[in-house]
Amino acid sequence: MKDILKALDGLRRPHLLIRAARIGATEYRRDAHLRRHLGYGALPRSAAALARLVEMEEELNQQRQSDRTRYSATRHVEILIAMMGEARILRSAHAA
Repeated sequence: MKDILKALDGLRRPHLLIRAARIGATEYRRDAHLRRHLGYGALPRSAAALARLVEMEEELNQQRQSDRTRYSATRHVEILIAMMGEARILRSAHAA
């Protein structure tokens, strides 16, 4: 768990994407947002969900850098919001 959180702390993305995601993360609702990205059914624990979100975000970032015709900035921000929300849940659970 600490490894994935440490990796998130070192994540470098354009300031505008991060800023938009931070604004959206204040309204993050795990049940609604995570289901949209990971599908319906039982939601995985935060660490597993975060690992899947990181993979999805890496793919979006590669699209952003190379294949701009398929890239969706909106989806990228939504994934970053979910990543921030899940990281917040993990950090609060670890602190407790």
